[in-house]
Amino acid sequence: MKVILGRCGYRCDLCAARSKDPEVRQKLVDGWRKYLGHQMYTLENVQCDGCMSEGKLADKSCPVRPCVVDKGIENCAYCDEYICDKLKDLICSREKFLARLGDIPEEDYNLCLRQFESEPELRKIRKTLKKE
Repeated sequence: MKVILGRCGYRCDLCAARSKDPEVRQKLVDGWRKYLGHQMYTLENVQCDGCMSEGKLADKSCPVRPCVVDKGIENCAYCDEYICDKLKDLICSREKFLARLGDIPEEDYNLCLRQFESEPELRKIRKTLKKE
């Protein structure tokens, strides 16, 4: 499967919000409520085409997407202000999630949280750019 990164480095290719299956998206909504406290998402509004597209967006209030688009860069890894205030609350790794949330069943983690592991992906890009 091809890696698809969002503007903030989230792994869009791993996100169940892209699924056409309502049952899968409902499990995602339930997991986000349970682990992240996100109450605003529903089966209907969680469907997302990814922020690299002009299609449906699950997080319409994301502060990163408009910033990256305005700067004309692909994602935050290419920004001279990496890690800025807009990104600092979004950037995450598996270790940080588990430290904050405790033990999570692997199936739940893979469905609900794995796509948010942006830190490793952004660091890979920055390393190739020699910005870190």
